Amino acid sequence: MTDGSALRTTNMAGAIREEWFLGVSVATSLAFLAFSEQIFAKISGPFWFAVIFLWLFSVVLGSALSVVRHADHLAEQLHEPYGTLILTLAITSIEVMAISAVMLHGANNPTLARDTLFAVVMIILNGMVGLSLLSGAWRRQDQQHNLHGANAYLGVIVPLATLSLVMPTFLAGPDGPHPSAPRQMFLGIVSIGLYGIFLLLQSGRHQRYFADDGNHHEQHAGTMRHHRPVWHHALLLLAYMGPVVFLVEELARPIDYVIETLHAPAAFGGVIMAVLVATPEAISAVRASVANHLQRAINIFLGSVLSTIGLTVPAMLAISHLYGHPVTLGLQGPDLVMFVLTLAVSIITFSSGRTNLMQGAVHLVLFLAYVLLITQQ
Repeated sequence: MTDGSALRTTNMAGAIREEWFLGVSVATSLAFLAFSEQIFAKISGPFWFAVIFLWLFSVVLGSALSVVRHADHLAEQLHEPYGTLILTLAITSIEVMAISAVMLHGANNPTLARDTLFAVVMIILNGMVGLSLLSGAWRRQDQQHNLHGANAYLGVIVPLATLSLVMPTFLAGPDGPHPSAPRQMFLGIVSIGLYGIFLLLQSGRHQRYFADDGNHHEQHAGTMRHHRPVWHHALLLLAYMGPVVFLVEELARPIDYVIETLHAPAAFGGVIMAVLVATPEAISAVRASVANHLQRAINIFLGSVLSTIGLTVPAMLAISHLYGHPVTLGLQGPDLVMFVLTLAVSIITFSSGRTNLMQGAVHLVLFLAYVLLITQQ
């Protein structure tokens, strides 16, 4: 009994050391819950604004990284595609909550959802893909992935992305660039419908399309790690999600202040939201690629883009309808060109079942072009 008690005490102490950030998240939530007005009273001061923004952003990002950490454990225990599916759905939920909070707080920003979607696609399909392919192929001639899985993702991403961000540019509704009610309903139903069918195929009859075709020795070595039970990781994943629900609402206040009071570009809010949701998945995807688990990396970044479009667009359209906040979805000018170019290059990159340094470099160049584009606006 003594040895058993000592072991339980050791395990509990280890768990507390690993999950210390949960205490930070909960403490931050309680602080803003109790003293929100006092904290935001001096937001007009540059120093205090920076403190509030960095504090909230860091805690939300840290919680999201902890969500990814537990989703990674679940991925190894549940195997693909279930682990990656948990990860993408959790991060997409954070994205939807963050965009909703900014949309409903302060003055209406009709382009926020569009700017966020565009930024997420650019960061993931160019920045994340480029860094993952470059890192994974650095010490290897090339890497292999399941061609059927990549084609399945892109086969749904391309039409949904075109209907959501390209077609509205040429089909303005009676109120200008905002889509009419019938078009909103059609887009919402199609997005949810196609994404739902994809999930059924991914977790059912075509599950083998998303299996890892990387190095089997590295896979085996990775599965030898000690894991706590599935319920442990699932419970902590939900525990870290809890503070995020509240803190993204608080983060909306400094973002709105920058856009409405300091007159920053409207795309600022979208870029901040995109960085917030893409960073945790980027870290997970790069790690998987470096470990020669390219298929898992592909499941992460292509799955993230698909869930972002398939779930965020219907959610934003529903909020627009319920709260009377119009949304503008169609991309314009250089943004539209960059978006179409990114989709085309992504199709070429994943069309052979093999990736190399050159493809990673091309995607990183496109990401740098996107960064230059938003800084010149």
